[in-house]
Amino acid sequence: MRVLGVDPGLTRCGLGVVEARPGRAQLVAVGVARTPADAELGERLLELERHIESWLDLHQPDAVAVERVFAQHNVRTVMGTAQAGAIAIVAAARRGIPVALHTPSEVKAAVTGSGRADKAQVGLMVTRILKLAEMPKPADAADALALAICHAWRAPALALRR
Repeated sequence: MRVLGVDPGLTRCGLGVVEARPGRAQLVAVGVARTPADAELGERLLELERHIESWLDLHQPDAVAVERVFAQHNVRTVMGTAQAGAIAIVAAARRGIPVALHTPSEVKAAVTGSGRADKAQVGLMVTRILKLAEMPKPADAADALALAICHAWRAPALALRR
């Protein structure tokens, strides 16, 4: 299964593609789509859409995994994250690609064994799981890969429950 993980954000949107099966995963691509903080919201969302569309075209994933937005004290940050995530969801839906939303604690538990792991632990485990020479940077890139791994490893179990 090939999965595109999306760690949504307006300034930095992590993108990571893995080819995986339960217990194993291999890096296909990783990167970060960036937009200038001083640009208008519509321009930023269009730029994110262009990046995500190009990743979908280039890597042709079987599924897209997006981080589920969780409540924060900073409403502006939550809104930007939700808007960026919606761009990924719409782009995948336009192509008929299944989309799954995963909570941060679910992703952390899938890759580290603990839903309370910190970003450094997630990055370290992504590096080990994918057998990378160094940790993906920035953290948004590692988080996108963690989302992809989480979905690839949990998707077969989720399908059995249906």
